[in-house]
Amino acid sequence: MVMQMEKIEPRDLKLPLSEEKSKWLLSTIRDVPDFPKEGILFKDITTLLKDPVALNFTLEALSEKCKALKPDAIVGIESRGFILAPTIAKNLGIGFIPVRKPGKLPAETTRLEYELEYGSDALEVHTDAVEPGERVVIVDDLLATGGTAKAAHDLFVGLKAKVVGIGFVIELDFLNGRKKFENSENSENSEEMEIFSLLHC
Repeated sequence: MVMQMEKIEPRDLKLPLSEEKSKWLLSTIRDVPDFPKEGILFKDITTLLKDPVALNFTLEALSEKCKALKPDAIVGIESRGFILAPTIAKNLGIGFIPVRKPGKLPAETTRLEYELEYGSDALEVHTDAVEPGERVVIVDDLLATGGTAKAAHDLFVGLKAKVVGIGFVIELDFLNGRKKFENSENSENSEEMEIFSLLHC
């Protein structure tokens, strides 16, 4: 199905997306086998990003969902979260907070190391990125095993922020990444947190 550049109706943005919209949006994403290592089927959103209709729809749908959660800031995880989160923040009239790989942020940082499906990594955020009690929504392109998203979540919980949502373009349901959040240390935070995705594979 080819989507035309037309006005997006609010009902089109509501999650879960309609079957028609889901099939169309998924068709703009390509699969790359054996990346970043053998046995992994990588969901490449660069094809979605270069499609102006798909890109606009994705950003509008994520913005609409984030808006309902009333955040004070939108958090983007390096690197593909950087493509999405600043525009969502702009759409909502709030700030953007980057979560980066080690050594990229200039001021005092808080760091967290974590395991993921093809190795280990670490994330950092500026220690003064949020005030205690501020509401944030974390955005990234993909929820797989959940290691990266959980690390970002834990960074902000450690800074006493309120993580009210974590959103993705794609969720690989068979990897059950949501389970990472079942035993979150901050139970009060977890009860109010919503995990959402535009697409499920």
